[in-house]
Amino acid sequence: MESKTNDLLNLIRSRRSVRNFVYKKIDNQVIKEIIDCGRWAPSGRNNQPWKVQIVSHPTVKRMIAENTEYGGIIESAFLNLVVFLDLDRGYDRVKDILAMGAFIQNILLAVHAKGLGAVWIGEILKNKEKICEIFKFSPDKYELMGVITVGIIDESLEKKEERKRRPLDEFIDWY
Repeated sequence: MESKTNDLLNLIRSRRSVRNFVYKKIDNQVIKEIIDCGRWAPSGRNNQPWKVQIVSHPTVKRMIAENTEYGGIIESAFLNLVVFLDLDRGYDRVKDILAMGAFIQNILLAVHAKGLGAVWIGEILKNKEKICEIFKFSPDKYELMGVITVGIIDESLEKKEERKRRPLDEFIDWY
């Protein structure tokens, strides 16, 4: 049991944001497994307020990419998961947004567990209405939470720099 626990802790600690991809197809079953991990995230009253558009078509990727300074990453990844908060399923805004963060983190960890790379693009939120238009979504019903790019890691372009994290003692207090 301890081995499985350590494997999970190592997986969490080794996940990183990946911005460079080799353009190669990812099997639909793998994509479903990744998104399935997302749906097990906690949500208030188990409302599961997520809606995901899976985008691999080059034209749609370009349309999304035009709405962010990170468009090159969106276009280079095999697919993009465009994640929305389904406002009709929500019941408490703060809890719903927390659930969306947990959903996205589960997906990022599942991508990493599958040996793939991903990055969560939040900067695109400044154009959330335009992204709704692409999918013919009403902004009154769906709110963009981010885009997760997913692909096979281009190891030759990814930097292997040490990842820095704040020391625990800097942000925790014991009582």
